[in-house]
Amino acid sequence: MNDVANAEAIFRAAVDRVDPARMIERAVRIESGELVVSSGAEGLRYGLGGIDRIFVTGMGKASAKMAAGLERALGDRISGGLVAVKEGHVEPLERVRLVEAGHPVPDGRSLAAAAAMLDLGASLGATLTERDLVIALVSGGGSAILCAPAPGLTLEDKIGTTRLLLASGATINEVNCVRKHLSAVKGGRLAAALAPASVLALILSDVIGDDLDAIASGPTVPDPTSYADALEIVRRYGIEPRLPVPVAARLRAGAAGGPGAPSETPKPGDPALARARTMLVGTNRLALAAAEAEAGRLGYNALVLSSRVAGEAREIAMTFLGIGKDIAASDFPVAKPACVIAGGETTVTLRGGGKGGRNQEMALAFMAALGRSPKDGEGLTFLSAGTDGNDGPTDAAGAAVGLGLYRSAVAAGLDPEAALADNDSYGFFSKAGGLVVTGPTNTNVCDVQVLIVT
Repeated sequence: MNDVANAEAIFRAAVDRVDPARMIERAVRIESGELVVSSGAEGLRYGLGGIDRIFVTGMGKASAKMAAGLERALGDRISGGLVAVKEGHVEPLERVRLVEAGHPVPDGRSLAAAAAMLDLGASLGATLTERDLVIALVSGGGSAILCAPAPGLTLEDKIGTTRLLLASGATINEVNCVRKHLSAVKGGRLAAALAPASVLALILSDVIGDDLDAIASGPTVPDPTSYADALEIVRRYGIEPRLPVPVAARLRAGAAGGPGAPSETPKPGDPALARARTMLVGTNRLALAAAEAEAGRLGYNALVLSSRVAGEAREIAMTFLGIGKDIAASDFPVAKPACVIAGGETTVTLRGGGKGGRNQEMALAFMAALGRSPKDGEGLTFLSAGTDGNDGPTDAAGAAVGLGLYRSAVAAGLDPEAALADNDSYGFFSKAGGLVVTGPTNTNVCDVQVLIVT
C-alpha cells in the first residue's frame, strides 16, 4: 500500500462528499406547487402561490458553489441575487451576481458586499415585501467576507481586532462572538435588515458542534452571546489593552449596559427574526462518513474518532501519535491495517514569525515527534488538511507526513524542530515535500485528519 497516496485519497473523498452544489440540489426541489427544502429528517415547505419573487444572497467560501446548485434546482424562478465569496472561490453563475472579498482579514470589498446585502432590495432594484423569499446561502468564511463595522468603528478597527484574535489562540466561536458585537450585519442583523421578506438560510457548517449562530458569525440567526461574553474573551486572551480604542470602548459600554449603550444583537424570540428560518445542509460528519467508506474500500480497518477535535494543533498531534503507537503495538483501538479518521478545527498560538496553518502545524508537530522516537513510528502516516483547500495564509490545504519524509528532510539539512518553533510549517514542507494542495475546493466543513497504521 502507498499509505501517503491513500491518505490523500481518503481526504479527497471526504471533500467530494460535501460538494456544496450537489448538497443544495439534494436539499431543494419544486413539488406540487411548493418549494420543498429538506435535509435529513428536517423539512420546510413554501407555497409558491404566496411568493412573488425569490432572491438569493449569501456569504462564505462555499457560497458560490451553493448558488450554482440553487440555480440548477430553481432555474428562472430566481429573480436575482448577490453572493460574496473569498477571492478565487468563484463559480459561473447566470442569475446571481458574484462578488469577491478578503479573507481571513476583511477588506474594502467586504464592506461593499455587506452594504449591498444590508440593503438588498435597493441593490437588486426591487423593494422587498412580505411576498418575497430571500434564500441566504451561508458558509464558513462569511465573517470576514461580509464586513459592516458597527457605528463608530472603521474597517481598520475590525482588521486590527481580527488579527489580534487570530493570533491569540482563541477558538473560532470566540472570535465570532467578538465579531458579532462589532458588526452591523452579523449576529442576526442581516435577517432583520431583510424584513419584511421571508428569509430561508441554508447553512454549510464549518464549526465544531454545528452551532448555527457561530457559522459566518450567524448573520441570519439569533445570537445567544452578549457584549459581556465578548469582553470576557478579549480579557482572557490578554488582548484587551491592544485593541483599537473604539473597539475596547464599545465592548465595555455594551457590557455595562444602561442609557447610550450600543444595542445588543437579536436574541431568540426577537420579532425582527420572526420570518426567518434556517436549515443545516452540510457538516463535517458527512465528510468523515465518506472518508470512512473510502478507507474501507482501500482495505483499511476504519474508525471515525470524532468530528469535534479542538485545541492547540501541536498538542492534538501528540494525541494522534499516541493512538498510532497503540495500534502499532497492540491493535488497539482498531486492528492493523488501520485508518483512524477525525475532524474539527484546532488553533495555533503564534510563537514565531514563520508561515503556515493549523493543519500544516499539526502535521509538522506529528513528524517532529516521530523523529524523536523513530523506532515507534514505523508504519505511521498522518495527514491533516482543510476541506476548503486553504490552510492559513497559504496555497496548501495541509500536509501528509511519515518517517520517510522525516528522514529525507533531515538528510537535506532541514530542521523540523526549528521550523515548529518558528511556526514555519509551510516553509518547511515547501522544501521537504508533503504539502497537500487541492486549490480552492469551494466547500468548507472544517478540517479532516487521517491516521494510517500498517
